[in-house]
Amino acid sequence: MHLIQVDSVQRWMEDLKLMTDCECMCILQSKPISIEKDEQNELILSSQYNTCDNLQLLLKRAWIISTELTRIAQKLEKNRWQRVHSMTVRVNCHVRSMINEYNTFTRSSSEEMHQLEKLLIDKCSEFTAFTERCLQTEDEEIMKSMKSCVSETLTTVAQYFGQLIELVLTHEAQNLLRQIELSGSLYITESAISSLFSLAQEGAHLCRIIAKEGGVVALFKICRQDCFRCLYPQTLRTLASICCVEEGMHQLEKVDGILCLADILTDNSHSEATHAEAAAVIAQITSPHLTFTQHLSSFLENMEEIVTALVKLCQEASSGEVFLLASAALANITFFDTMACEILLQLNAMKILLAACSDKRIVDTPYSRDQVVTILANMSVLDQCASEIIQGNGVQLLMEMLFEKSSSGNPAEVAACERVQQKSAVTLARLSRDPEVADAAIKLSCIPRLIKLCRSPTERNNSDSVLVACLAALRRLAVMSPGGLEDSDFQQLVKPRLVDSFLLCTNMEESFV
Repeated sequence: MHLIQVDSVQRWMEDLKLMTDCECMCILQSKPISIEKDEQNELILSSQYNTCDNLQLLLKRAWIISTELTRIAQKLEKNRWQRVHSMTVRVNCHVRSMINEYNTFTRSSSEEMHQLEKLLIDKCSEFTAFTERCLQTEDEEIMKSMKSCVSETLTTVAQYFGQLIELVLTHEAQNLLRQIELSGSLYITESAISSLFSLAQEGAHLCRIIAKEGGVVALFKICRQDCFRCLYPQTLRTLASICCVEEGMHQLEKVDGILCLADILTDNSHSEATHAEAAAVIAQITSPHLTFTQHLSSFLENMEEIVTALVKLCQEASSGEVFLLASAALANITFFDTMACEILLQLNAMKILLAACSDKRIVDTPYSRDQVVTILANMSVLDQCASEIIQGNGVQLLMEMLFEKSSSGNPAEVAACERVQQKSAVTLARLSRDPEVADAAIKLSCIPRLIKLCRSPTERNNSDSVLVACLAALRRLAVMSPGGLEDSDFQQLVKPRLVDSFLLCTNMEESFV
């Protein structure tokens, strides 16, 4: 499950509340210490939070139980029975706490859920009794037979636990969707969408549950009602999260979601925030990393108006975030149909994107430059692209991108910088088939920079993909200007086969320890 990265001390302080509750539950066997309605004496932590917080507490408790079960299996393999027993007792307490906490804030539970809760509690008690008997046994043969029983019981506990969590989350998703569909109240609908978004952030499995229960259908219904216009950005953001899974895509196709997105993007009466979130959904459903593409047939029917709206959003973006979302959608679209690149050329998108890159307020991160250079790289397969690059001073921009470096050292940012370097080299290699572009690149000293990237692993952050792209660009430029390279560079980086030059430039030191 997805857990937000927080300071370790803060995480310990949060978990401590659960652990102390766990110890109380261990001693009291889930019985309340009093019948007084005194908040200070209340053991159930969830009572002080709203529904969204309750779900987060439930997910955190579930994550702890899941982790503990994994650790029990590891200790069981090593025959560390004392640890196995103490951890089993702890899991038993956590399970009881989780069930009690959930039952305090849920409005209704099904009979199936009550049966699963009873099965899980009974099996946890049986599990604890098993491990306690193992501590009192010294006969190795008996221990072996008991170990297999304990292992089977552990598997059953994990199975019941997984089924219960699945049922609980499905139940909560159904409740939230029921609120969205039946409530005419703006406040209740907004609260339900917010809780649904929080659930979707917990990972692909939660998104599948929401999609299967009709989440995409319910959210697009909101996006088709003018009375909920102020909720469109939040609704679209939730849709972008859910549509990362195949089930979400199927639902989107069923309700003509792409047509709805096209209508939102082309409607000038909507706010920039709404357009930006619609672009985010487009970026999600056109991601080249997705293996399912059934929805793309209907996308092609609306592609021209979507691309036109996205280019306009890039041109008029008031912030870096809006530009990033719009350009990411355009970048993804250029991957799956060359017609998109032709439409972009007709719309003077190259000029708009190159102009945006000179505005540090708009294109302010490696992530934005990554999207821009992706579009340039994909458009560079068209012959007409070269003249656009020259007119927009694009070769200078590509040269600057070869120097892309992370300022923070953040792994995600470093990876984005590598992509910028790689794609700028790829774009140069493709465009340099045009003598005018090649000449401009040579005048801007692209060849020395490409050589440095090839020979210095630190300049390219030890990236092999950057190395291959730079070698390809260097070889293309060397054809146009053979005198621009020293003989050693030509002999090592241009003359041999590409794979031989690659191996020469790659650090080949091996460790046989």
